[in-house]
Amino acid sequence: MARRRSRSEANIWPGFVDGLSTLLLVLMFVLSIFVVAQFYLGDKLASVKDELASKDDELARLIAQINSLNDQLGLAVAERDRLQTQALALEDTIAKKDQELVALGATLATSQAAVAASAEELEAEKALSEEQKSEIATLNAQIAALRRQLASLQEALDASEAKDREQQAQIENLSQRLNAALARKVQELQEVRSRFFEALREALGDRTDIKVVGDRFIFESDILFGSCSATLADAGMIELNKLAAALIDIQGDIPTGIDWVLRVDGHADPSPLGPSCRALFDSNLDLSAQRAIAVVQYLAGRGVSGRRLLATGSGSTSPIVAGFSASALAQNRRIEFKLTER
Repeated sequence: MARRRSRSEANIWPGFVDGLSTLLLVLMFVLSIFVVAQFYLGDKLASVKDELASKDDELARLIAQINSLNDQLGLAVAERDRLQTQALALEDTIAKKDQELVALGATLATSQAAVAASAEELEAEKALSEEQKSEIATLNAQIAALRRQLASLQEALDASEAKDREQQAQIENLSQRLNAALARKVQELQEVRSRFFEALREALGDRTDIKVVGDRFIFESDILFGSCSATLADAGMIELNKLAAALIDIQGDIPTGIDWVLRVDGHADPSPLGPSCRALFDSNLDLSAQRAIAVVQYLAGRGVSGRRLLATGSGSTSPIVAGFSASALAQNRRIEFKLTER
């Protein structure tokens, strides 16, 4: 009986070793697939980053080209104005010469009418008429020269206006390309903001005192601070730790060309500060600003770059709920977070 049990146990071990070997082979295969996937994803991420850097360089070149064309357009407009001023001056000169010509013509007519008076007067009048005719010919030559100069100036003005139109078309084309590039940047920031919101929703859970309104996360101040205090409570630090972790997790994926910032806006309710609170804060505006600053300092201490944080205080000027009930006042005492461009 003992010999049969020993033989049975000996038969189990080869099967157990085979099963263990098979399991190890499967684990090695899965690990190989994971390594290959990591290598592929790393290579894809590097390619995307290179493409974003190229887009940033293209955007900078477009902006520089627009600035250069704007400078050229300004010079062309100044030259056009100068030519217009010169043309107006020439037109005034031509008008004066025309008036002189009319006056000389009147004088000539008067002289011709007096020819019949006497032979001596006729001879003198003929001499005068020759002199006046010479002056008229000179004036006509001057007017013709002025008109030719005016025509030349008009051609230069037309050429300048044509150049202006061409440059304006180039500027409009570059503006469209710039707008398209900016739209891509906004879309990229929107995608990052959506990921941040989703990560923060998962981290915060279903709390009713934390909500999303539009593109902002809103924390009621009672979560973070005690009454008439700008010092973070322990419970508030726990919630801010979740926010900091979510932001740090996604900030490496934000394209380098986007100058983003997490804006922290402090808001207070309209209730007047009590005597003990007035000893610490000048006003509701001061209280809301100090609370926003405290949140920014805490997030910076948790590893969020201080360059990416911005604190503002609005006091009680922007309530989100009307009325003076305890619930309305609690909702209006809040800290808002918005991921945006600087």
